[in-house]
Amino acid sequence: MKIKCVKNIQHNPTGYKPFLVSKEISEEVKVYHESFGEYSETALVSLDNLAIHLGIGKLYVKDESSRFQLNSFKVLGAAYAVGKAIAEKLNTDIKNLPFDVMKKRVKEELGDIKLMATTDGNHGRGVAWMGKQLGLEVHIYMPNGTTKNRLNHILDQGANGTITEMNYDDTVRWVAEEAKKKGMLVIQDTAWEGYEDVPLWIMQGYSTIAREVLNQLGDEVPTHVVLQAGVGAFAGVIAEVFYTHYKEACPKIILVEAESADCFYQSAIEGKKIIRSGDLTTIMAGLACGEPNPIAYDVLFSLVDSFVSTPDWVAANGMRIMASPLQGDRKIISGESGAVSLGMIESILSDVQYTEMKDILGLHKESRVLVFSTEGDTDKTVYQDVVWHGKFPKEVS
Repeated sequence: MKIKCVKNIQHNPTGYKPFLVSKEISEEVKVYHESFGEYSETALVSLDNLAIHLGIGKLYVKDESSRFQLNSFKVLGAAYAVGKAIAEKLNTDIKNLPFDVMKKRVKEELGDIKLMATTDGNHGRGVAWMGKQLGLEVHIYMPNGTTKNRLNHILDQGANGTITEMNYDDTVRWVAEEAKKKGMLVIQDTAWEGYEDVPLWIMQGYSTIAREVLNQLGDEVPTHVVLQAGVGAFAGVIAEVFYTHYKEACPKIILVEAESADCFYQSAIEGKKIIRSGDLTTIMAGLACGEPNPIAYDVLFSLVDSFVSTPDWVAANGMRIMASPLQGDRKIISGESGAVSLGMIESILSDVQYTEMKDILGLHKESRVLVFSTEGDTDKTVYQDVVWHGKFPKEVS
């Protein structure tokens, strides 16, 4: 199976009006995250020798493996969304609820709230962690095919965890109905009619990552920003923050998906919104979502330059490259969903069968590419199977 790429004919950044994250909201989010004792900026790593090897100017990796000691960026969205929901329950502004104050007030006034979410692993772990910090009961449901290791991460946070017989999107729908019947608070990272506030808060929570990157880059402006998409929440908010910051100098935004769940890529091909259904089997558990977040959909079709669909070997390729870097480059522990962007860039730049794709994406010797390693080894068994034992070898021409 090969990497596939399509230009976005709806690409229209000049006509885009930002609506997800204002400067004031992103500042509010950042201040809220900074009120957690676990908060610190994650590293922006420059793989200078790999960039030289691939024939480009720069290759940056934002490494989210140390985020809140939970091995993934997802906790940022979960933490902010739970915080906003709690603020509403307390009839106050989240600006009045730094985390230590929130914990005290929840214990005194809202201890009977129960949280519920669907997850492929990392989002649910973040919700479970927040529930543990606040002393709240949490119920997490995971799609068919979820590994026991990912379930154990949920259980380790003291939450109730269940693997269903449904795929991710069907589990989302089932959880929404169950929560309604039982009066639980759903903290979900995809939206549907009548449920837009929480997914928007989750997206806004991710803006802290973009704020950190922009600060870390300083005057250096990337030419390409590669973003992974499951439902598209992470990609949508990062794309908007970069567009708002750089305006006409905005880098090319490239969206990468798992081949079995490439709803954005297929939508670009068909010229209309496409939903991928079925098992959505992929090692990229965090990207195994076949139904786009409707809030993110319009953002991405305005701001993304190209959509890329990738088979599993591409993610495995990225994992091995970061685990065994060129001399002088820093080692990065990156999981399946975290490594796919770098794996894609390396394959396109090093394999002659992708020369046309390289031109489509506008990659050349002056390119400065930014990718996001969105998770570490969140499933150590899968990580070892790929990095140690060579599962999913790279396919070359």
